[in-house]
Amino acid sequence: RAAPRRTPTPMAETVNPPVLPEPALPLGSSSEDQVLTPAQVLRWRENGYALVNDVFPRELLVQMRADVTAKFPAAGSPEAERVTEFGEGQQNFPFQSAAANEVALHPRLLAAVSQLLGVGVEEVRLSQSDVWPKYGRKLSAGEFDNQDQRIHCDYPNHTLTHPPPWDRPEAVEIILYLDEVSVSGGATAVVPRQGPEDPAYEYPITKMPGFGELEWKNDRESAEAYLARVAPATALFRKTHLYPREQKVHYTFGTVLFYRHDTWHRGTPLTPGALRVVHNMTFRHRASEWISTLHQGWAWAMYSRIMMMEHLIASASVQQRCVLGFPPPGHPYWTKQTLLAVAARYGPLGFDITPYTQGLAP
Repeated sequence: RAAPRRTPTPMAETVNPPVLPEPALPLGSSSEDQVLTPAQVLRWRENGYALVNDVFPRELLVQMRADVTAKFPAAGSPEAERVTEFGEGQQNFPFQSAAANEVALHPRLLAAVSQLLGVGVEEVRLSQSDVWPKYGRKLSAGEFDNQDQRIHCDYPNHTLTHPPPWDRPEAVEIILYLDEVSVSGGATAVVPRQGPEDPAYEYPITKMPGFGELEWKNDRESAEAYLARVAPATALFRKTHLYPREQKVHYTFGTVLFYRHDTWHRGTPLTPGALRVVHNMTFRHRASEWISTLHQGWAWAMYSRIMMMEHLIASASVQQRCVLGFPPPGHPYWTKQTLLAVAARYGPLGFDITPYTQGLAP
């Protein structure tokens, strides 16, 4: 039985200066493997986030948004009012939209992730890529409602372990905004880390719903009331060190928020009647196998009549295939026999097997 809807009780907020986006290095710059400025990389590594414009070509994002919103309920519709939980109504990679697939594996995005993790693109793996709608509503559906989120870190539903200490990041999380905050609202709030002694980021990071024996709740009012009852020290920590320090990102169409599994953040309410579309992505280090892929395996998508994934593999670059877990040139997988087999599978779709012959005896 669904919980009765209620009007959220306003909670006191500290209004801090917004986080403003900065431009990425321009498209067509002299160094193709440098998309983020040194200051943006440092901010992600030290403060836990970087807010960046101009990562993608605008026309690609316009096409992507048109493709995906065609399948979402219209803002203000009865169907939209029923979309209340995180990720509800999402579309997952590989998408039926070629533009959305291109965004998820875009060379500039992969280069930016490579910069942040400090490894080559071949060492990066895609573990999340989904596009989902969030709607502005006046009523809350209860403790799992996604409108006004509790402050949290994302790692509990991404990894089987706990992130390593701060200076050993394993993954990059991404929110690509496809609307304007001035119209839609719903700015993501982040808590910038303030150095290794910051009490908000004391290791390990534990003080949130859904950790240990604490129940998972999404709605801020419900979560904080629950914590005040069962874990008052945790509730006081959050009231003292997290909510008063949150800063909302001022996104525009195409803004990218790069953050981390161990960055404190939360979603905030949208303008009533509005729609906000975002593309959430996560890329992990190849060796961090305990970070789960959040969707069905990519090969499962080949059980489809439209053959989107087969064509994507055939047309992708060597680096893009690596990001999906395809064996790179020089990997022990490649033998004369496997070269022939893979060429037979994808060759008719335009796959070039030549790079994978590297290191094999003639």
